[in-house]
Amino acid sequence: MKKQVALYVMVLFYLMAGINHFRSPETYLKIIPPYLGDPVLINTLAGIAELVLGILLLFKPTRKLAADGIILMLLAFIPTHIYMLQTGFCVGTFCTPDWLLWLRLLLIQPLLIGWAWWVRK
Repeated sequence: MKKQVALYVMVLFYLMAGINHFRSPETYLKIIPPYLGDPVLINTLAGIAELVLGILLLFKPTRKLAADGIILMLLAFIPTHIYMLQTGFCVGTFCTPDWLLWLRLLLIQPLLIGWAWWVRK
C-alpha cells in the first residue's frame, strides 16, 4: 500500500512539474546554463519528458523504463543545480539562499533518485 501511494504521489509530482514548464517557462529559462544551448528547446523537452515519464509510471509494463528515465533526467538536471549555485536563483524579489540550493543538490536530488529507484522495483 505504501509503495502504491508513493507511486501515485510521484506521478502527480512529475505531471505537475511537467505542466509547470509550460505554465511558467520564465522560471526555468533563467536557470538553464547557456552552454547547454537553446533554453526554450531544453525547457520544452524537459517538460515533455516529465509529463511522458509521469504517465508511463502508471503502467506496470512501462514503470521500470519510466523510473530509469526519471533517474537519468534527474542526473541530467545536475548542471542546472550547479549553475543556480554559481549565479543565484531569484523569483521576483525573493532569492533562494545558497544553503537551500546546496540542500537541493546534495539531499533532495539524491532522495528523488532513490524514490524513483524504489518505485522502479
